Amino acid sequence: MPSLPPSKLTLKVGTPIMLIRNLRQEDGLCNGTRLIITGLYQWNITAQIIAGDHKGAEHTIPRIPLETSEGQLSFTLRRVQFAIRLCFAMTINKSQGQSLKQVGVDLRVPAFSHGQLYVALSRVTNVAKLSILHAKSLDATENVVFPEVLQRFCTTALAVEVS
Repeated sequence: MPSLPPSKLTLKVGTPIMLIRNLRQEDGLCNGTRLIITGLYQWNITAQIIAGDHKGAEHTIPRIPLETSEGQLSFTLRRVQFAIRLCFAMTINKSQGQSLKQVGVDLRVPAFSHGQLYVALSRVTNVAKLSILHAKSLDATENVVFPEVLQRFCTTALAVEVS
């Protein structure tokens, strides 16, 4: 279930993790924040933020009550656990706004849109550290654009200007 983290995680000190809930936004602990585990305890984890304005800050991440969204199951599942996922890799959407030292992009299936491809390729701070995996038969990727969406947008924009 996408709204809940895995029920069992095997963690070690030094493992990269990502928060999947907003805990304390003012301290940089929000959905998508990447951290490195510095300590493991029964009821909490200590971890250090590895990117962004709060880089280097160490925080305690508690277990919190989580439950399934309405309609996911015929009943509500509630459990108390850490709101984290392992973060050896992340989706293009989660990477937006991040600066990464090394990036690998899997293009065996084309990106959903050219905007997503731009985001994926522009996360790396040094182009020499960018790796792209693509199908052997392809030396390019498809630039997915839906003209009907653009035409509707342009028509709407023109109608607003004329009014």
